[in-house]
Amino acid sequence: MSHRQKINAAVWRLAGTLLGLASSLSPALAQSATSPEFPARVPANQTAALTQSPPPTLTLLDALDRAQRIDPQFQSAVSNARLAHQDRLQSRAAPLPSLSGSSQYFNTQGNGLIPTGRFVTQDGVHVYREWGVLRQDLSPGVLARTDYKRAAAAEVISQTKAEKARLALALTVTKAYYGLAVAQRKYATAQLGLDQANRFVALGQTLETQRTKPHSDVVRFQLQQSTEEKSVREATLAMENARLDLAMLLFRDFDENFEIVDDLRVAPPVPSFSEIRVMAEARDPDLRVATGAVRVASLNVSMARQAFLPSIKVEVDYGIEASCVGLRCIEAIDLGNGPAPTLGYYMTAVLNLPVWDWGVRKSKLRQAEIKHDQANLELSAAQRQLVKNLHAAYNETQTALAHLDTLRSAADLAAENLRLNISRYQAGEATALELVDALNSLTQARDALDDGELRYRVAVANLQTFTGSF
Repeated sequence: MSHRQKINAAVWRLAGTLLGLASSLSPALAQSATSPEFPARVPANQTAALTQSPPPTLTLLDALDRAQRIDPQFQSAVSNARLAHQDRLQSRAAPLPSLSGSSQYFNTQGNGLIPTGRFVTQDGVHVYREWGVLRQDLSPGVLARTDYKRAAAAEVISQTKAEKARLALALTVTKAYYGLAVAQRKYATAQLGLDQANRFVALGQTLETQRTKPHSDVVRFQLQQSTEEKSVREATLAMENARLDLAMLLFRDFDENFEIVDDLRVAPPVPSFSEIRVMAEARDPDLRVATGAVRVASLNVSMARQAFLPSIKVEVDYGIEASCVGLRCIEAIDLGNGPAPTLGYYMTAVLNLPVWDWGVRKSKLRQAEIKHDQANLELSAAQRQLVKNLHAAYNETQTALAHLDTLRSAADLAAENLRLNISRYQAGEATALELVDALNSLTQARDALDDGELRYRVAVANLQTFTGSF
């Protein structure tokens, strides 16, 4: 065998080895694009913590639960709902009769002439009152329980605002949670791209040594290697920033030592638009708040009208009012009759008839009617806004879902394209530029697939801000 034949045989053996390596590499690359978990480098400042205790692994539900416990806006909305609940309890008890006890002692300066002392309004120099007092308001607002109904409607509004804050927080956490998952995927993709670029450099140098490829190919592969190294650094930075964003939402002490579950592909399916619309009309927080505001405004009008009606207040006092504390007592103003019964009651009923107040009640009624009209206008606007937002959010989910199949197919084709170009390059049928373009196309296709899955998951979470969970 001649020297040239030996060289050709060695080249073909090397080409076969590289082809086998590329064939084994391509499935691994394709698998990494579809795998729900991507290996990620652990920052150096976390190495010690990892050796001490394993980091917690958080699902999306775990993240939502943690975020709800420490988010100030959500907790503020929950506190307002609790306060509104107490307001409703107070307004429910307000129309009921109230019972209280009263113990009083009146000491009047004597004058030595009359038994009542210097102040004749008293029954004696020493007077004791031991009363049980029962009060009842019989005004029209109390009888109609208008204030209680208004407090109940206000509580519903506060609870709805708390639910709105929860849904908004869920959307924020979902973006941050899956933003970290996608950042980890892109980091893994950048690492695979760098590994492949290193193999290109080694392949080019080998073929240059064998004088089957020019040195320009090696230079082109080295340029690609530099680009991939930069991509890895950028992906590392993006991953660390995404982790910081999520840690800020989840941990009161800002702990970065945690892991997440990459379940982007198990996003819930979206029901039909007719079902979505029915759920949104029943659950949309903005619409429910607007409806509650109309209810409160209507009750305010009723209360303003009730101010024109007469009101009655009744007070019953039962107990003793005598010169001594006892069931029988000798009164200072009537010593000749001896001990007399002291236990008894008296009742006071007050009828208040509105006559003239310079138009104050009429002005308050007009104010309540203006607010009621405005509340109705805002309700109509909320209904229109819901229809518009619901169509836009639903169309976004459908578009994002439709893109996923195309993006997955493109990622598979890009992986196959890289494998074929590696084979063609080894056979001398492709240029270094084609090989580099194939690698860039694969990286872009995988990043686009990750962004597409994130887009669909965020679109679903955004749709659920109108409908609640489905």
